Amino acid sequence: MRDWMPRPDVMPILSPGRHFSPRRGACFMEFASYLAGERWSDHPACTHRTLALLARMVNDRTSEAGRARLTPLIPTVIGLTSDDPLLDVLLAVRAAGAALPIAAEERQRSLAVGLRVALRVLADRDDPAPELRALGQAALRATPAADAWAERFMEEVGPSRPGMTVRQCSALATSAVDGIARACVADPDDHLVALLSAAVSDTVRFVGADRGRTLRRPHPSPVVGAAVISLR
Repeated sequence: MRDWMPRPDVMPILSPGRHFSPRRGACFMEFASYLAGERWSDHPACTHRTLALLARMVNDRTSEAGRARLTPLIPTVIGLTSDDPLLDVLLAVRAAGAALPIAAEERQRSLAVGLRVALRVLADRDDPAPELRALGQAALRATPAADAWAERFMEEVGPSRPGMTVRQCSALATSAVDGIARACVADPDDHLVALLSAAVSDTVRFVGADRGRTLRRPHPSPVVGAAVISLR
């Protein structure tokens, strides 16, 4: 993977869906795979899975004019990767928090349940991304009926397994983007572009902090390492 930030000589014209070759067009993540020097794919290794999902979804749900506003973001997602599953939860909160206040009523209930589960995961961690927790809590306050329904539903269902799977995070993010795209707002494109831009910024901060923690992590001395090996 390239360490430098590539800049295309010309801005691509993005189109929805999957394309088997550049001759047939390109979506957001396909062009990112090209810039990263990877095999042509809308699932490249250069970008975190949930961020890439959001990019594909937003690419497909925006209008042609809105899609053109996404092109400056393409180079910024290259190299944004992390193995920490907490990032999946944070991005799901970002998406659900943006969608819940404007989504149709029939979608708000499921979004509120998913958002409550995600916030519960964050509450068990050492204050990760407090601004995202605040965003999620504000979204629930803005939709009191959906929040109350979600609370009752979760009480009736009973305790669930702790944490969130990647699939659950992906489902919540997908529902959120669909909710924004179908919302009765003046310009859904504005909300979708803002969501992806914010998600990129969230990932930049998380990946930077994650790499900083790795660099600060103490490494065992050669003597200690040899002792560990000899005991196996």
